[in-house]
Amino acid sequence: MSRRLERINELLRQELSQLLARDLNDPRIPLLVTVTRVETSVDLRYAQVYVSVMGDSEEQHTAVGTLQSAAGFIQRGLRPKLTLRFVPVLSFKLDHSLEEGARMLRAIDDLPIAKEPG
Repeated sequence: MSRRLERINELLRQELSQLLARDLNDPRIPLLVTVTRVETSVDLRYAQVYVSVMGDSEEQHTAVGTLQSAAGFIQRGLRPKLTLRFVPVLSFKLDHSLEEGARMLRAIDDLPIAKEPG
């Protein structure tokens, strides 16, 4: 991945995080929605937005569906903040990496501690 594409992905992640926290007032979206990463296509026309949602499985899928239905509104909100020729078409995906990390930490904490000989 090129350095420019990495910078654009990070810019989109930051702007989307601010936009979701500040401008999107939908009761179907929980307060704890985190944009974990953005992957933009090489031609900058499409972007996959990975979000982590705190809640049960039903709440997570409802939040992602709501974000997907609000994608047009979100894209219009991004337009004045970006210096790109086109605002990418957004596609929202659920990211389970934070949950997996927490599960792995719990598993590590549950391991028995072996005493060193000595």
